[in-house]
Amino acid sequence: MNLPNALIENNSIRIGLLAKDWKEAVQLSVNPLIESGAVKPEYYDAIIASTETYGPYYILMPGMAMPHARPEDGVKHDAFSLITLKKPIKFSDGKSVSVLLTLAATSSKIHTSVAIPQVIVLFELENVIERLLQCQTAKEVLALIDESKNSPYLTGLET
Repeated sequence: MNLPNALIENNSIRIGLLAKDWKEAVQLSVNPLIESGAVKPEYYDAIIASTETYGPYYILMPGMAMPHARPEDGVKHDAFSLITLKKPIKFSDGKSVSVLLTLAATSSKIHTSVAIPQVIVLFELENVIERLLQCQTAKEVLALIDESKNSPYLTGLET
């Protein structure tokens, strides 16, 4: 699974959305994956249930979350969505998030060895949250993601 290709194939980049709370933000991030057929609607419910049980474990850095659930919770094919919010939302732990990169992985191997390295190198880019929030189009988001493609951490990665 390749991050930019997954975003393009699923038409799953949304810019400048508004959410009243974290649940709505997660819904907004899962909707493109439901629309594309990558996940079943119950995938959203699984993310919410998991978050209510374990907390927002998928907040990977200040300002950014990677909501996801288990493959058996409705994943039909590997995919990503990326949304930005006009106003940050707060999770139950008090952390604020304005970028959600939702992952749908068909296996834990895809999640750990293919998806996570791509997410890590993207979010190692300098000022990436601020830069993503300044993007006005999906094309600008994809150009920003493209900056991370030459990271040595991705060498030999199956995508």
